[in-house]
Amino acid sequence: MRLAITGSTGNMGRAVMEQLCAMDEKIEHIKLLSRSPENIKKLLKKCKPLKNKTEVIIGSVADENVCARLASDCDYVINMGAVIPPVSDFNPKAAVEANEIGARTLVSAVEKITQNQPKFIHISTMALYGNRNHLHPWGRVGDPLLVSPFDVYAATKLRGEFCVLQSKIAKWAVIRQTAMLHDNMLSDNMSDGLMFHTCFNSPLEWATAHDSGLLIANILKKDTEEDLGGKFWKKCFNLGGGAQNRITGYDTLNDGFKIIGGSAKDFFRPYYNATRNFHGLWFTDGEALEELFEYQTQSVKDYWNHIAKLHPAYALGKIVPKGIIRSAAIKKLFKNYNAPAYWAKHGDTQRLAAYFGGKENYDALPRKWDNFDLLCEGRADGADIDYEKLRTVPTEIDYGFDFSKSDSEICESDLKSVAQGHGGKLLSENFEKGDVYRDLEWETQDGEKFTASAYTVLRAGHWYNPVYKSLVWDFDRLCKKDKIWAQIWYDSHGKDEDRRYELDRNFAEVSWDKGDAAE
Repeated sequence: MRLAITGSTGNMGRAVMEQLCAMDEKIEHIKLLSRSPENIKKLLKKCKPLKNKTEVIIGSVADENVCARLASDCDYVINMGAVIPPVSDFNPKAAVEANEIGARTLVSAVEKITQNQPKFIHISTMALYGNRNHLHPWGRVGDPLLVSPFDVYAATKLRGEFCVLQSKIAKWAVIRQTAMLHDNMLSDNMSDGLMFHTCFNSPLEWATAHDSGLLIANILKKDTEEDLGGKFWKKCFNLGGGAQNRITGYDTLNDGFKIIGGSAKDFFRPYYNATRNFHGLWFTDGEALEELFEYQTQSVKDYWNHIAKLHPAYALGKIVPKGIIRSAAIKKLFKNYNAPAYWAKHGDTQRLAAYFGGKENYDALPRKWDNFDLLCEGRADGADIDYEKLRTVPTEIDYGFDFSKSDSEICESDLKSVAQGHGGKLLSENFEKGDVYRDLEWETQDGEKFTASAYTVLRAGHWYNPVYKSLVWDFDRLCKKDKIWAQIWYDSHGKDEDRRYELDRNFAEVSWDKGDAAE
């Protein structure tokens, strides 16, 4: 087996490399692309079984020559490379280069290989689904892709994924990674205001880095033993962690603070964190990859036990007064530009609108937990809710067609119905039943034409909008005519909201309200 990998020094990449070390006898050659010679050097020190089989390529995935060299003479290309938050927030140009241009360039390099073309595995993200709450906490591949305003990471990953889905690569697979627990998560999240973007009541389905790495290794093992064919290739999947790992944002923080003898309520206050504009959901189809590759071995509880053993110094927090920890470790991040408190202090009305619905909503958040509804405690929107039932009984939306149909049963009326649900049209004619990978012409409610297969639109949930070409989030306006999107968007946005969120070419915020430029 000959492999080419991007993102090998990231959290998931390192886990993949660790798993590949255990199957080194099956690997003939492996090419690793990185921008950092130092990080690659550290990685290979821990991957001794693969060291003599590894070729290191230093460069950018956005470079055509680099990608051509990487993709040549291999059996699989695994694209895990990405610029993620918070780096994508303060260096959005890097996110565009890696997540969008990089994906497009790598796809092009693979497409140009006509003989013995490698199979392509692309790691995408559940951030594409955007914000969810208790009204629709469940989702599947095919759900609306409503990337949250100002989330450059999600926007660029959306475009990169679309490129893969529409590619001419014979055998590709898209895997949308869920929230991932990794060894550096605590330290990574204690240095930036990003931690305040996690809504306390957001549904989150976690998977560990170990299990994510095991998944990739098991895919390679199984496909070399028996070609997976249509069970896996040319399909899009959600990488989930299973029922045991379906919790909320508050649960996640609470589990972490137990290591230092406290709870989330000891260290946070209700007004610290965003109330919307995040990304997270529980998967109704998370078992699809598990049934194929049996990779879900670790729970959230297992992870925190591992972290406590890995970092015994954290236990010293038990003897430090909780108020001191809150001031020294949490509240100090209020000064970071990525924190809601910073936005409020510096008059960033657009981000306060995106993450809270407006400054007035932010200011009205309670100061005490007794006055704040926590979903995990059975309260939402001022009413009691059966949290355990919510976690076990999936909610579904209207997709505009019968989602339970097999691909072979999808017909032209299904395509027209979905297009109409989005407020647009199917322009192509004479669609042959079941021909889901044929390129089709569609028209949006704005009259813009785009090309996409039935699989991309109906099965993967893509529908063209301004985010696909510009950093413009115009869902308040679009959802007034888009019945499919409206089902999710209005769970956390008012129907009377009429904001357009935008970053200009220099990634600076553009102030808009009710469709008009602010005076």
